[in-house]
Amino acid sequence: MNFASVRIITDDVDRLATFYELVTGTVATRPAPVFAEIRTEASTLAIASPVTVGMLGERAPRPATNTSVILEFEVDDVDAEFARLAGALDDVVLEPTTMPWGNRSTLFADPDGNLVNLFSRPA
Repeated sequence: MNFASVRIITDDVDRLATFYELVTGTVATRPAPVFAEIRTEASTLAIASPVTVGMLGERAPRPATNTSVILEFEVDDVDAEFARLAGALDDVVLEPTTMPWGNRSTLFADPDGNLVNLFSRPA
């Protein structure tokens, strides 16, 4: 079994896909207006409208309500990535910091409020 993807449910697929295109430097594939995917070497970030989970009824995920998951992207240079993205970030949660376990990290919120961590491991 391989971990394949994470799907974010959003009310604005284009806005979120555009944001993650900027973060990852990868162009999203958009097979339908209600769905986009950003494929990296390691996994896929799917971005979808609530209509894609409508059949789940009351158990369907609700947009912009995540308070328990952090999306993490490993990068070569956290400080350089932060500098590249800083002007596009509305909600910086943690500026580049070396964590007690040695990782260098920066955290920010995406336009729906989901936390994103860019990190690098110690050399």
